Amino acid sequence: MTDIRTDIRTGISLKHNPRSRRNLFGLLMTGLTLVATGLALLPLLAVIYYLLANGISQINPQLFTELIPPRGQGLSNAIAGTLTMVGLGALFSIPIGIMAAIYICEFGQNQPNLVLVIRFATNVLSGVPSIVVGVFTFGTVVLATRMLHLGSFSAIAGGVALGIVMLPIIIRTTEESLKLVPQDLRQGAVAIGATKLQTILYVVLPVALPAIITGTMVAIARASGETAPLIFTALSNQYFAKSLFQPTASLSVTIYTFATAPFIKQQQLAWAASLVLVGMILIANITARILSPKNLER
Repeated sequence: MTDIRTDIRTGISLKHNPRSRRNLFGLLMTGLTLVATGLALLPLLAVIYYLLANGISQINPQLFTELIPPRGQGLSNAIAGTLTMVGLGALFSIPIGIMAAIYICEFGQNQPNLVLVIRFATNVLSGVPSIVVGVFTFGTVVLATRMLHLGSFSAIAGGVALGIVMLPIIIRTTEESLKLVPQDLRQGAVAIGATKLQTILYVVLPVALPAIITGTMVAIARASGETAPLIFTALSNQYFAKSLFQPTASLSVTIYTFATAPFIKQQQLAWAASLVLVGMILIANITARILSPKNLER
């Protein structure tokens, strides 16, 4: 009987006390949010745990000094090839992406139709499967270098393919970064006699630079794990490539090749390569986080 009266009093109290109802609803939604966050993090934690469980035992100095099998039991040339092609892709995509974003934000007011076309093309390019990018680069760069007797599969072709993957991310993040720069800064620069170019170079870009770097690091992390474009463009190499116009090994292609091999040693090496690649991507994301505008303001 006492419990019934208590429940009745609690129900009446909640009915006549909106604040209590709001607090109860807030606690409920907070609990649901925590559950949803845990479910969202579960796949990531499962992947990291699986990589650590299978790959951590294979991490040793030999992994970073020897060639990939059958010339060794390491990943040195694959790591070097990945860094080379990602660097070439960044060298190709960063200037084009930043200049395209500058045109959209700073010069596009007089040609809104062209800006609309650029934005539409960027959105379409960001949704193109990476394997299509690989086929396109094979049909242009690889076949062109073959016709010019410069080689066929190469680090140059792999870099171009990864640059195409990076390009829409860099354009979109740079555009959003430039939009965040207050108009007062632009107007103040013009008021003291600065030209449009001087305003962009010495006022707008320095303010937006931390966010641009963040977007660039995200693009690099996105491209580092691509496999399909490199199969069609860089292929692989058992040795260090002596030229940018030679086939080049990469971590992603090495993982794909060794993970499907029938030999235990190569499968273990694929796990180790997966762990190294995830570590590189994690470093890129942490760097982007450190260089984010909020952290730099602190």
